[in-house]
Amino acid sequence: MENLQPVLLSGGSGTRLWPLSREAYPKQFLPLAGEATMLQDTWARVAPLASQPPIVVANEEHRFLAAEQLRLVGVAHAAIVLEPVGRNTAPAIAAAALQARAGGGDPLLLVLPSDHVVRDAEGFRAAVRVAMPAADAGALVTFGIVPSAPETGFGYIQAGAGDGVRDVLRFVEKPDAATAQSYLDAGGYYWNSGMFLFRASRFLAELERFRPDILAAVRSAFERAARDGDFVRLDREAFAASPSDSIDYAVMEKTDAARVLPVDIGWNDVGSWSALWEVSEQDGGGNAHHGDVIAVDTRNSYAYARRLVALVGVDDLVVVETDDAVLVARKDKVQQVKDVVARLKSEQRSHAVLHREVHRPWGSYDSIDQDAGFQVKRIKVKPGARLSLQSHNHRAEHWIVVRGTARVTRDNDVFELHANQSTYIPLGARHRLENPGSEMLELIEVQSGGYLGEDDIVRYEDVYGRS
Repeated sequence: MENLQPVLLSGGSGTRLWPLSREAYPKQFLPLAGEATMLQDTWARVAPLASQPPIVVANEEHRFLAAEQLRLVGVAHAAIVLEPVGRNTAPAIAAAALQARAGGGDPLLLVLPSDHVVRDAEGFRAAVRVAMPAADAGALVTFGIVPSAPETGFGYIQAGAGDGVRDVLRFVEKPDAATAQSYLDAGGYYWNSGMFLFRASRFLAELERFRPDILAAVRSAFERAARDGDFVRLDREAFAASPSDSIDYAVMEKTDAARVLPVDIGWNDVGSWSALWEVSEQDGGGNAHHGDVIAVDTRNSYAYARRLVALVGVDDLVVVETDDAVLVARKDKVQQVKDVVARLKSEQRSHAVLHREVHRPWGSYDSIDQDAGFQVKRIKVKPGARLSLQSHNHRAEHWIVVRGTARVTRDNDVFELHANQSTYIPLGARHRLENPGSEMLELIEVQSGGYLGEDDIVRYEDVYGRS
C-alpha cells in the first residue's frame, strides 16, 4: 500500500513472559503462539500493506535477535533503531518517526507492539485501510478493541458516537471490576490496544507541541547516532536525558487530533502465561502446550518445554521449563513472577537479567556447563560469518566440530575442521573461527583456566567494529 511504513516496537518496555530472565528474552522473540516468533508474526500481519521495509525499535541488547529473525522471514534493509536505555513508547516512536523522515519522505506510520496476537489478520488489515484517510488528513488514529469481558488489565478508550473512525472522548486508566462492568453495560468503551496510525510529521508536530523536552532529547540522540549497516545506535547520553513517558500520556490524551477505530480482530496482548493459554489451541481437557509435553488426568493447564515435561493429575497450572529455570504457578497467580524477579535481583542472582544463550552478530553461544576452572559452550556460527581475531590471557580452549565446516586461524596456521574433528587453542594464541560453508557451523568449546569471564578477550581484527 502506497506510503505506509510499519513501526515494530520491540524495545525495553512492556511485560516479559520468560519465566525469570526478564531482560534477555522478551516474548516478542519467542515462538509462543505458533512456529514463528511474535516479531515475525507481526511483520507477516502487515507486510501486505507495507510500501517499504519496517522500522524496528529494539533494545541494544536484542539487536542481533531482531536482525536475525527478520532475515529468516526475508526482510532486507529494515532500519533497526537501537535504544541504549528504555524510555517508554513516546521517545521510541519519536525515534522511529525521525528515521522515517531521514530520507526526505513522510510516510504514514503503522505503529505496532510486536508482542500481540491478532487472530483475524485480514480483518486488521481492512481496519488499517479504513483508518488511512483519517490519518492522511492529520488524525492520530488508535485502534480500540471491542471488549469481550470486563477486563481490569487494560486501559479503556471512550469513543464518540458514529461509525468507523470516531472522536476520542477520553482515555481511562485500568479500572476495577465494577467500573469495567459499567463500561461494558454503557457501551462505547474499547480496550486500548496500543496500536496507532498517523503521519510521521504529524506525530512529531504534536510531540513538539506537548512534550518538546522529549522531542529535543530524542532528536539530539538521533542526530548523534552511530550507524552500522541497518543499525541506528541512538546516542546513549542524549537518549537517557529524555523523560520516560508513554505515547498516551505524552500526546494522545492531550491532542485534539486523537481518533479511534473500534475493531474486533481476535486481539490479545499476551501479558501473562495465562493469557497465552487463552490464545493457544487446547485439547479436550483445556490444556495447551508448546514443546514435548505429555498431560495425563490434567485440565486447563499450559506448559512450555524444551525437554520432556509430564503433567499428571493437575489443574489450572502453568509450567515453563527452560535451559536455566523452571516456573510452576497457578494460572491465576502467574503475574506474581515479578515478585520472584524482585527477589532474584535483591540477591544479585544472574537469573533475573541473563539468559543462558547469548546472541552475537556471527551467531550464538550457549553455556551448557561450568564449574571452577572450566566452562563448556555450544557455539553456532552462521554461514559466511566469522568471529574476531583474538587472544585470551587467562584461558585455553578446545574446539570439537559437531556439524559443518570450521576454518580455524591459530597464530600463523590456517586450516579447516569437519564433523568429529578437534583442535586446541593455547593460552595467549591469536585465533579466529569462521564458517566458510553454506550450513550452520556447530561446535563444542571447552574452556580451561583460572578466569573465564567474557571480558578476557583481546581483539586484533573484528568485522563488526568491536574493540
